[in-house]
Amino acid sequence: MFPIVFLFLFLRPMKEKISEIKDLLQNPKDIVITVHRGPDADALGSALALSEVLKQLNHNVTVISPNDYASFLYWMKGNDQVVIYSEDKEKAQKITNNADLIFLLDFNSLSRISDYSDVVENSSAIRIMIDHHQEVDIKAANIIISDPKSCSTAQLLFEVIENLEYKHLINKDVSECLYAGIMTDTGSFKYSSTTSKTHHIIAELINLGADNSKIHDLIYDNYSENRTKLLGYCLNDKLQIFPELNSAIISLTEEELKKFNFKKGDTEGVVNYALAIKGIIFAVFIAEKEGVVKLSLRSKGDFKVNEIAKKHFSGGGHMNASGGISELSVNKTIEKVISIFKENKKNLTK
Repeated sequence: MFPIVFLFLFLRPMKEKISEIKDLLQNPKDIVITVHRGPDADALGSALALSEVLKQLNHNVTVISPNDYASFLYWMKGNDQVVIYSEDKEKAQKITNNADLIFLLDFNSLSRISDYSDVVENSSAIRIMIDHHQEVDIKAANIIISDPKSCSTAQLLFEVIENLEYKHLINKDVSECLYAGIMTDTGSFKYSSTTSKTHHIIAELINLGADNSKIHDLIYDNYSENRTKLLGYCLNDKLQIFPELNSAIISLTEEELKKFNFKKGDTEGVVNYALAIKGIIFAVFIAEKEGVVKLSLRSKGDFKVNEIAKKHFSGGGHMNASGGISELSVNKTIEKVISIFKENKKNLTK
């Protein structure tokens, strides 16, 4: 059971939280914005968008990522100023220790920023979380704006900026970062989390300068030769389909990744190809990276992969899109996943 004081702070009205944030931003401050480990377009886009807005308000802002991310995100305005904690811990720690405010974007627990979490937790800065995942750790921040029904943190951040009365600061660069976050976290607007509100916000971002065609091209139509060959290998050689269980697995060992000169981001979205097969409700992508076996879980309908990720793989996420880590080898993890398919046969074949 949550301590009463933390629960009260978490449940405060949105209007009250917005007012408090606006008061904190009245005078120039040293601000850090951080995102979850291995940031995707929603996390990085939200961070760089917020950074640009705050810089226009004369704040000193630094975006710190726990580690590096996919090169197809490097086009975003401000990317060249991002501090990578895993590559320059001393610099990141100094900046964080001097911060007045720390914004936590697109994650619900400090554990999602790995080693950097100790630095953030030991800072005297006021922490503000803006996130759309379930099961928020209410002790992670002083102010929490969380909406699991929002399709993305980028959409939620747009609404926060609007409520702060900073919408006039959303220029072309900000709008493109937010657009990228919403586009990717909705699977190009095909997921059920996409609502009429989402489309209204997207329309506003386009009106504010977002070049939707360019953004789609930079993220989805910008594959390297090796990444394209790796995808072909995944689909031709590594795809396992279990039609009687409406499920599928794609797996890769570290050795297999090395054969294709793997770069961060090269396996982004691979799991969705398995889920796109007719009749598949539950798809799992397993990959061994830097000695760690990681899983991406995807589903359709009301099959809740976040519960499976939490129960079996120390993970979590959204109902239809989650991730986790296995302490087993790739082959043993495949065996475990198949057993999970069988355990859930009733829900997968109903």
